[in-house]
Amino acid sequence: MRKFVITIDISAPAERVWQVMSDVERWHEWTPSITSVKRLNGGPFDVGSRALVRQPKFPPALWKVSAIEAGRSFTWVSTAPGLRVIGYHAVAPTANGSRASLAVELQGFLGDL
Repeated sequence: MRKFVITIDISAPAERVWQVMSDVERWHEWTPSITSVKRLNGGPFDVGSRALVRQPKFPPALWKVSAIEAGRSFTWVSTAPGLRVIGYHAVAPTANGSRASLAVELQGFLGDL
């Protein structure tokens, strides 16, 4: 298993950061690590929501939300032969705004390299 974590302090309220973080179809507008995200089902972004994520130099990946705490965090999972990837996205208020966190955990054969 491998786990990568990154956090950043943002001078904006946690509510606003959550709005941006949970609007996954617009991620390509603010991060060069995403080419596009297409939600595959309508309705609110919630447990069971699926999205096709395209990133430079990677094959398209299907992600499914496995847990969500509205306004605070969501976890989603993508699988491929020999690999399970868990992505955790969270925001928490701080004295000067908020702190956004991303954790990616690789499990399986490829995650053990």
